[in-house]
Amino acid sequence: MSSSLPPGALSGLVVLDLSRILAGPTCTQILGDLGAEVIKIERPGRGDDTRGWGPPFLKDEAGRETHESAYYLSSNRNKASVAIDLASAEGQRLIVELAKKADILVENFKVGDLKRRGLDYDSLKAANPGLIYCSISGFGQTGPYAHRAGYDFLIQGMGGIMSLTGFPDDEGGTETKAGVGIADVMCGMYATVSILAALNHRHRTGEGQYIDISLLDAQVSWLINQGVAYLVSGDVPGRLGNGHPTIVPYETFPASDRNFILAVGNDSQFRKFCAVAGRPKLAEDPRFAKNADRVRNRKELVPIIRRLTIEKSADAWIECLEREGVPCGPVNDLAQVFADPQILARHMKITMDHSQGGTVDLIGSPINLSKTPVAYEKAPPMLGADTETVLSSHLGLSRAELKKLAEQGIVQLAKAED
Repeated sequence: MSSSLPPGALSGLVVLDLSRILAGPTCTQILGDLGAEVIKIERPGRGDDTRGWGPPFLKDEAGRETHESAYYLSSNRNKASVAIDLASAEGQRLIVELAKKADILVENFKVGDLKRRGLDYDSLKAANPGLIYCSISGFGQTGPYAHRAGYDFLIQGMGGIMSLTGFPDDEGGTETKAGVGIADVMCGMYATVSILAALNHRHRTGEGQYIDISLLDAQVSWLINQGVAYLVSGDVPGRLGNGHPTIVPYETFPASDRNFILAVGNDSQFRKFCAVAGRPKLAEDPRFAKNADRVRNRKELVPIIRRLTIEKSADAWIECLEREGVPCGPVNDLAQVFADPQILARHMKITMDHSQGGTVDLIGSPINLSKTPVAYEKAPPMLGADTETVLSSHLGLSRAELKKLAEQGIVQLAKAED
């Protein structure tokens, strides 16, 4: 962070991050972006599983592949990597000592794993009553599935979102997962919100607390309108491709060169679209005049619109519809996204110095705070890059003690070239 910037909103807080993969690291990266000191605990020799989830891998300045995957890089900036063997008694003792210094602990081990090692909430709160301890799991700490391992793809299927995503059977479609690990990411965001709520409680009372967040719970929560529509009506919704269950027309339509998005949100916008399309009387048709009528008669209306949109290019449609205030837009690939002037103006693509690759391009934070802006201080770290610094500064371990622990395989120190 530049010295001209104020301390982050969470500056002064210490986060002990025992999580890996995506949900937990998403949460702790947000906390790190907001100024917290995040200590990421990793297995010596291997580290976070996602370090090896490639290609693609970051290339060094000579163009050679490193061992740092893009997947790992996506959710681990603003963290210090400390490599400690949690299977060893001494490694567990080090974690207890770090937990005494921490404000927040985030973990995503299988239910019961940390209790066996004396690192569960009840054990650690005795040493640090103010500790906010967040457990992220596939199915939660209770219930008949609590013992199961949970992965994003599995949760998207079990949590219902796949039943709503994809084109209908009669259009050759099938149940489809989202193209990114959205169940993991949303769970990480719910975990972040929960931690911030617990922090506010601690400000008032001095008490820490335990947080139980699961991927499945988070997935079900963001069924939102579709989920509540089922609860209210009892009707199981089907797949609509790019269509909207309660707004029409609100989907992709073919232009002469490519698809574009038409997102008509009300009757006034529909009338404007019809005028631009040269079919003003279409908006007066009793089958289509009101949104509820258009939803009921979507199978009649959508083919009519498709025959109209195919007559002009996507850019031509977007230009004339935007001029009239009708929501519309392109379907961008990722090259177009990260070249978009709006994306660039909002700093959603950032570049950071990296010890192995010269620089690395990453996705920026969407959080914009006027008084305590996010800061990008540290690129995703190499495995064990900060073991010595963190254990010496927080626990007072000497270089000789650290060297002995490293020789015993309890910790991993940074390589000289790191």
